[in-house]
Amino acid sequence: MAVNFQPIYILASGGSRAVEQLDTVTNNIANASTVGFKKILMREMSQKIPENVGQTGDLLVFPRFRDTQVLNSQGGLIKTENPLDVAIEGDGFFQVESGIGRFYTRNGHFYKDRDGFLVDQNGAYVLDINNRRIRLTGEGRVDITPNGEIYQDNQLMGRLKVVNLQNLQPAGNGYYTGQETQAQRFLVRQGFLEASNVNIVKEMVDIINSHRRFDIYMNLAKALDQLEGRLNEIGKA
Repeated sequence: MAVNFQPIYILASGGSRAVEQLDTVTNNIANASTVGFKKILMREMSQKIPENVGQTGDLLVFPRFRDTQVLNSQGGLIKTENPLDVAIEGDGFFQVESGIGRFYTRNGHFYKDRDGFLVDQNGAYVLDINNRRIRLTGEGRVDITPNGEIYQDNQLMGRLKVVNLQNLQPAGNGYYTGQETQAQRFLVRQGFLEASNVNIVKEMVDIINSHRRFDIYMNLAKALDQLEGRLNEIGKA
């Protein structure tokens, strides 16, 4: 009797999705204390496979990965009183320029490099509304207004670029990519940082569910394999 591997393939596909879900949840937990991090959600879909030639009774439905969605909800604001720490309250992302390109971030933990440029914790340059690097001079008092204007000793040094993003995608190191749109509903808060929007309790529940899901798929695959083996023994009798 021929072994029907199709149900096992379907269960293996479900197990693979459970592992991917586990990886995503683990990444969220690892970044629960990362400034400006946004929770990542793995979305799935069911893919129907057309009936196989010669097996018109079979219609396969596989669980599969669809896309990764960034949940861009507001994280809590943490007061630091550091004049170069800034948080966005509302919509928008800061833009920075690294050695490999330009990215967007909600992590406003900025500081001056040795040349006086405003950079983030990865050393990427913070850009103004004209896509230019912002440079501070001397050690004078820095004030940042709610619309992102940066003053040093009452002299305007630049204005932080804050934009909304469409098709938001994670790029690693707290950076994101997407298509720029105008940001209007935001305030730049000096002396604050935005916490991650990850709910650690919910993520722990999700990680338990992912483990259980994987175990269910694997146990079903094992039981199905044993059943196929017994059917083959009966067929030989």
